[in-house]
Amino acid sequence: MARIDNPIIRFSEENARRLHHPHDYALVISIQIGDYNTHRVLVDNGSLANILYYPAFQQMNIERERLIPTNAPLVRFGGTRVHSLGVVTISVTVSDYPQQITKDITFLVVDWSLAYNAILGRPTLNSWKDVTSTYHLMMKFPTEEHRTVAEPVERLEEVLLNDSKPKWTTKIGTLASPPVRQALISFLRENQDVFAWSHENMPGIDPSVIVHKLNISPSFPPVHQKKRVFAQERTAV
Repeated sequence: MARIDNPIIRFSEENARRLHHPHDYALVISIQIGDYNTHRVLVDNGSLANILYYPAFQQMNIERERLIPTNAPLVRFGGTRVHSLGVVTISVTVSDYPQQITKDITFLVVDWSLAYNAILGRPTLNSWKDVTSTYHLMMKFPTEEHRTVAEPVERLEEVLLNDSKPKWTTKIGTLASPPVRQALISFLRENQDVFAWSHENMPGIDPSVIVHKLNISPSFPPVHQKKRVFAQERTAV
């Protein structure tokens, strides 16, 4: 939902149409924690902390050294205290582009088995200005910030550098005086050989500079991630 000065977030019966009522299900979602799509994440308005369970932490291949020790205990049902292994701050992305939010979240890592991989607590939900509906099994929050768009300081004009090659063009500003612009155009045409119009115009470059490689260990198996929705202009490329 686009952010405005006073965002109005509503739920309708249309949002609950896919559900079978009555129900008493918990709100469980999938989010991206770091580089991993994490399922079975409980949205808990009653929790004062974000919790990441150690089995999920291990599967994310996060270095144990990133854990910062803490003395904050957790109290289970029945009053049993569970001490965390530490806290870790990880980037979390919720929902899909363009209606998504990405924030750094601090989790308590607990060596405790549960049906969930992680829990999102009340402080994080409040920081997102999240509105949760257990009836609709849905959460909504503002996702777009107001941004000041920078305007160009001057209009640009396209200049042809070689009359026999219509694709060899560049752009220059229009605020300079005509003599200065003409001198600049003449200079660019005289030095058009410094432009690289294709890969053939860049001989002698070490392949290590331009070859793309994935810096991963061959011992790790590939992980299939869910399909992502990109903006229309990116999808068309």
